[in-house]
Amino acid sequence: MEIVSVDLNTEIKNLCHQFDVALRNADAHTLASLYATDAMLLPTNIDIIKGHEAIQTFWQNPIDNGLRECKLETQEVEQLEETAIELGHYQFRDAQGQTMEKGKYLVVWKLEDGKWKMQKDIWNSNP
Repeated sequence: MEIVSVDLNTEIKNLCHQFDVALRNADAHTLASLYATDAMLLPTNIDIIKGHEAIQTFWQNPIDNGLRECKLETQEVEQLEETAIELGHYQFRDAQGQTMEKGKYLVVWKLEDGKWKMQKDIWNSNP
C-alpha cells in the first residue's frame, strides 16, 4: 500500500467534479467516458452493469427523470500501484436542488492510458 499523494487526491476530486458537471449538463455520454473500458456499476437493487454503452444507458434514465447534481464528498483514498480505492458520501439532487437520494459509495479507480478512470462503482443509499 502506498501513501496517497496530494496530487492523486486532487485528481480524484477533479474527476468527481467532472462527473457532477456532466450530470448538470444532462450528458450521459461524458459520464460514461469517466469509466474504464472494463468498468462495472453495482447499483442497489439492479444487476451489474458492464461497459460504456450500458453505463451511458444506465445514467441516461435518472437524467431523464430529473437527476442534475451529484455532490460527492471523498472521505479517503488508498493507492495500490495503478489502482486507487475511494470511499465517500454522495447526494443526488434534482434541478431545483432538492435531495433525491443520499448515501455512501466506493469506487475502484485504475490507470488506463495514463488517466485515472472508474473501474468499479458501487453505492448504497441511506434510509
